[in-house]
Amino acid sequence: MLADGPSSPTGGASSPLWAAGSGRRGGASGKENVTELLWLAVAGVVVLVGVVLGFVVRGERRLGTPAQRTGYATLHEANLLAPSLRSGLHAAASGKVTAHLQTLLGTPGVLLADLAGVIAADGLDEVHQALLEEPVSRAVATGEPQVLSATDLACDRGATCTIQAAVVVPLVVDGTVVGALVAAGPSAPAGLLRLASEVAQFITTQLELAELDRSRRRAAQAELRFLRAQISPHFIYNAITAIESFVRTDPDRARELLVQFAEFTRYSFRGRDQFVTVAEELRLVDTYLELERARFGDRLAVTLRVAPEVLSVRVPSLILQPLVENAIRHGLEPADRTGHLSIAAHDAGSDALITVEDDGAGADPERVRRVLSGREDGEAVGLHNVDERLRTVFGEEFGLVVETGIAAGTKVTVRIPKFHAAVQAS
Repeated sequence: MLADGPSSPTGGASSPLWAAGSGRRGGASGKENVTELLWLAVAGVVVLVGVVLGFVVRGERRLGTPAQRTGYATLHEANLLAPSLRSGLHAAASGKVTAHLQTLLGTPGVLLADLAGVIAADGLDEVHQALLEEPVSRAVATGEPQVLSATDLACDRGATCTIQAAVVVPLVVDGTVVGALVAAGPSAPAGLLRLASEVAQFITTQLELAELDRSRRRAAQAELRFLRAQISPHFIYNAITAIESFVRTDPDRARELLVQFAEFTRYSFRGRDQFVTVAEELRLVDTYLELERARFGDRLAVTLRVAPEVLSVRVPSLILQPLVENAIRHGLEPADRTGHLSIAAHDAGSDALITVEDDGAGADPERVRRVLSGREDGEAVGLHNVDERLRTVFGEEFGLVVETGIAAGTKVTVRIPKFHAAVQAS
């Protein structure tokens, strides 16, 4: 009966005996299956690595030749470095600056110094920073680069030290030495001095741009102070005279005007940012007109049309009130009759258009051109000041547009971009 077991694959009693008798054969087959699976896994890994390398190679090819890839990497590091330097040499204390300089120079040790001493260092311990003090001072004093050997930088670690050579290059801004750049490492190949000099030139260019930005901001602030000095004496005299006329006849009205006058002067002389919203400028204009109505009475008619979309647009402070004052002083007041002043602010897509128009005496267009170019001194200097500030902040295409003629009234148009980098950064 045992011999008949294998011939009956469905036999209930014979199945365990068949399985037991086949133990050796089943084990060998299992090992073969495992081996096959291992080979398949290895093949899969090889294929995956090949695919990844293919993507990498294709990605590298997209950047072009090795020289192009090197140029890209260098420019990328320079672009990462520039923003920190644009705020001045004092901002170079951040670790990002020295890290980018290490990549550009290809040296483990980098140091930046100003006239007062080290402001940023990476890869250089206190011992080597102390050894570099005298060469840095010499480079700053003479304006000449310094090349240092292992003898100049000898420390307790001797030949095992990773800093065996260095170059020191002065940083020169507008002909004046403002600091120095140090590149240090195990050796100083002939090209390191040239490379460090080029990197130093890049740094000084960014510092010069930073100084230019500061100069432009100072100029804009100086122009704002100058504008305030120009408009204030005339307006203050007229406002006080108007308030005085109501002191006895209408004390309540005099008190209201005095509050308006205080509000106007507070706004004009505040020490805040030089950019405000159109809504704030219009509030100042309304305060100014309230004081002028006290002087002109029924002789001054004002129309105001403003699109809500432009109220939040930011503009340089004190650009509208001088235009309104110019319209009243040089347009409506000389006409000696009831005059109409129209102020409008329109939405023009990416820009806001603001116009100040009067039906007064008008002006000679040639004289207006001289005023806007700065060749005409006198009472209309506020017009030139506003025009100059708009061009300085937004660009030459954003200056005032003045339409006028003798006895034909005057229309002044201001175009303001709704979004501008100079305004958003303030």
